[in-house]
Amino acid sequence: MIPASLRGRRWFRSADDDWVPQPHERSPIPGSPASPAHPMSRRLGFAAISALVGITGGLGNGIVTANLPSLQGELGLYPAEAAWLPTVYVMTNVVSGLLLVKFRQQYGLRLFVQIFLVGYVLATAGHLAAHSFASAIVVRAFSGIAAASLSTLGLLYMMQAFKPEWRLKGIVFAVGIPQLAVPLARLFPSDLLEAGQWQTFYVFELGLALLSLAAVRWLPLPPGERFKAFEKQDFLTFALVAPGLALLVAVLGLGRVLWWFQTPWLGYALCAAIVLLTVGFSIEHRRANPLLNTRWLGSGDILRFALVAILTRVVLAEQTTGAVGLLTTLGLGNEQMRGLFVVILIASIAGMVVGAVTLNPNFLGKPILIALGLIALGAFMDMGATNLTRPPQMYASQAILGFAALLFIGPALLVGLTRALMAGPSHFVSFSVLFSVTQSMGGLIGAALIGTFQTVQTRVHLVRLGNQVSLADPIVAARVNAGGAGLGRVIGDATLRQAEGVALIGQSLTREANILAYDDVFRLIGVIALATMLWASIHITRIQRARRRAALAATS
Repeated sequence: MIPASLRGRRWFRSADDDWVPQPHERSPIPGSPASPAHPMSRRLGFAAISALVGITGGLGNGIVTANLPSLQGELGLYPAEAAWLPTVYVMTNVVSGLLLVKFRQQYGLRLFVQIFLVGYVLATAGHLAAHSFASAIVVRAFSGIAAASLSTLGLLYMMQAFKPEWRLKGIVFAVGIPQLAVPLARLFPSDLLEAGQWQTFYVFELGLALLSLAAVRWLPLPPGERFKAFEKQDFLTFALVAPGLALLVAVLGLGRVLWWFQTPWLGYALCAAIVLLTVGFSIEHRRANPLLNTRWLGSGDILRFALVAILTRVVLAEQTTGAVGLLTTLGLGNEQMRGLFVVILIASIAGMVVGAVTLNPNFLGKPILIALGLIALGAFMDMGATNLTRPPQMYASQAILGFAALLFIGPALLVGLTRALMAGPSHFVSFSVLFSVTQSMGGLIGAALIGTFQTVQTRVHLVRLGNQVSLADPIVAARVNAGGAGLGRVIGDATLRQAEGVALIGQSLTREANILAYDDVFRLIGVIALATMLWASIHITRIQRARRRAALAATS
């Protein structure tokens, strides 16, 4: 139902209305709504709905990822089964982007959002009744699809909230708000998921979905121009590329858990993904009007943009996988890390605001380079962690990383979006898929790379530390005896007590090896961030010089 203050506004009528926007009200992005003038009250409404749908899209998966051990216990799953929950979310999130843009261009985004939000609501409600692994997978799958549509919806709502001259700043806010879901998820009370109260999480997720659905229906976007976008061959491409991407996501998401070289189906899945993607891209390369413009995606500038975007997401995994992994190894849970994530949340908001206020459309590469430098600084600050490291010692470094993450994301989107619009409106679908893949895949690659490197380095350090420990050493012998003596009231046999003392020494060595491995991870991330910054700065400098020469030539 349209509020009384909005009635009579011709652009709030039904989708069949014959209203035609003025030239200055049309969006340069195909399939996007028009942008007529709005009063301040309505702009605030658009901004509030943008924040709501942006947080809704990512918070559910963030809570699942942050509390995966608790949910694993509630559902009675093995670690490999639990790893499917966040992986399925990314699979459907990446895949749905292939058709979302054209669906919006032909049928309107609001219909798509309502269809899948209703499906998401029904799946979540069904899981409350079924409470099984299969139903949890279905909920995560619908959550991924809904998140893909909600992120786009949040972007379009935020663009309505800003005047035309400030619209680029609105895009920075719109793309940054969903990123706040990760630190917010860590603030969700984990004890609600531990004592048989798993329903609380799903009721909360269901409530967010219902609120988003109600908000979208209460204050709809202005209608946009629609046109026939789909072609028959689009569905052939989707049938090839979608399962290829899904298999690739499955390999990246589960490879570290199942281990890369010990699970044969990972190899088969990777081979199938390569074949499907190769065939799909080959078909697209020969089409006159492709769904994915492979020639544009394969150009030097776009490949460099994609590589920088992926590498940046890889090094940003230092926060979600590196720092959190280290503190978890030291025995800390979400409750003990709550202060750390409050700091990260505040720093992330500051990064988003600074990125929007200081945005310079003529030099979008500057905040990207600054963000990479800050990531390197934060990673190097975390080096030297010990078994005495606690969250307060990581406040400064993680605040820098949170600030850098939100400083990077907005300009990165605008760099790719600008290039896509310069190449032509038909390239927008290709860019949307590229940006979604670089962000989602980059995060998965980062987690897989960091997790694998940390595991390998742990074994290396464990062997080195083990070679330095000998029972003939009086200090080691005293530690073994002290550990066994602590169990004297429980174990009467002296031999068993000594064995337990040796086991305690082994646990201490494993913990120290893990800590040293995380120090290696922080060092690796810092080096990658610095190398990426230097490499990107060369190309950004070259582009800036070319623009200056072109401007001088035009002036002369």
